[in-house]
Amino acid sequence: MPHTCGIIESNHILLNIASYIQIEYMRTINLPETTDTRKSVMSCAKELGLQLVGITTAAPFKRAEEVASLRNQQGLMGDLPWYTSERIIRGSRPKTLLPGAKSVISVAMNYLPEDLSEPRNHHTELTGRVARYAQGFDYHLVLKERLLQLTMLLQKRLNYSFRYKIYVDDGPMIDREVAFRSAVGFFGKNTNIITKLGSWVFLGQILTDLAIKPDRPSRKSCGSCVRCIPACPTGAIVAPYIIDSNKCIAYLTIEHRGPIPIELRPLIGDMVFGCDICQEVCPINVKLGTPTQEPAFRAPQQFSALDLRDIIKMDEPTFRDRFKKSPIFRAHKIGLQRNACIVLGNLGNPTAIPELTDTLRFGESLVKGHAAWALGQIQGLEAKRALETCLITESDTWVREEIQLALEILTSSEKSDNHSALQ
Repeated sequence: MPHTCGIIESNHILLNIASYIQIEYMRTINLPETTDTRKSVMSCAKELGLQLVGITTAAPFKRAEEVASLRNQQGLMGDLPWYTSERIIRGSRPKTLLPGAKSVISVAMNYLPEDLSEPRNHHTELTGRVARYAQGFDYHLVLKERLLQLTMLLQKRLNYSFRYKIYVDDGPMIDREVAFRSAVGFFGKNTNIITKLGSWVFLGQILTDLAIKPDRPSRKSCGSCVRCIPACPTGAIVAPYIIDSNKCIAYLTIEHRGPIPIELRPLIGDMVFGCDICQEVCPINVKLGTPTQEPAFRAPQQFSALDLRDIIKMDEPTFRDRFKKSPIFRAHKIGLQRNACIVLGNLGNPTAIPELTDTLRFGESLVKGHAAWALGQIQGLEAKRALETCLITESDTWVREEIQLALEILTSSEKSDNHSALQ
């Protein structure tokens, strides 16, 4: 996704990113394409800690436009109201985003917060795992500021003011195709861009009217390896290089705003936000993945796993205060609470019944329905009584349906247990 500037806690004042990102700096002369310009880009990027940098032209991304349009028509992009045909066309044609554009500077930053050779931290029984990309500060802000610093340093180095726009997973720019064409990496069969650092990277772009000598796309590939395809719990990688977002755990737990299909809930396991499975099984990632040196992406302990009971009790101000500088904010409070209910159901620990019962009684409808499902999965007399009591007072049709289904599961389980006891 699916598919990430320093909110590095220091004494410097953050640049007002919003006032800079869409500003177009006017040319004063026509700077020709030269090797020196390219060298300046690379040296400035290195000074700012940008590990991977590539250049491509601002020519249309025809292949990406065709593929993205087809996937959208096939309904594989999920329910994203903003992902329209118009957006795909604009994102595939850079000169519609910045008239006069000549080049795109593509960068990638390593975000891996831990050594993959070491086992992940053991957490308590009632916590949910968070995808590694979301364990640090919000990458949009971090990488945007770094790219803004790059443009300013480059203008100073060249003694030339150029026009530009910056994108970090927040505009129509088709970032993975840009990364591929600029030789930052190649496409894995899970559709992630695989670089010299593996696929544990954030992507960003500077669209500019500078003429810069472009790179040639990489000819590397995954070869015959298909480990990511059967590893996906929900079967979201329907074919090499094709993702059905409607089944993708990352999409479902981050972007999807409605109920998660019942048949997919058990497959989410303990992932409360995002999913790393297709990256974890990738042999290239295992070989190349090294912990990031970027302070902003080193995970605060509280974001590597989340206390699920704490999440479902959280009010809006608390959610905003805790996650306002985190990618987790993207899920919204009720989305994260929905996810937490599912994970609690999958964990099956009866100590969560009191919190789930309170959620079923007083929560928002979307969360209530998933709390009912969770109680049905945990089972037991206490869970059954909570469901029966709430069924009497609940007025929301969908929530009532979820409660009834949970009770049916409980009843079926009781009959099965009784039958086994008689044998």
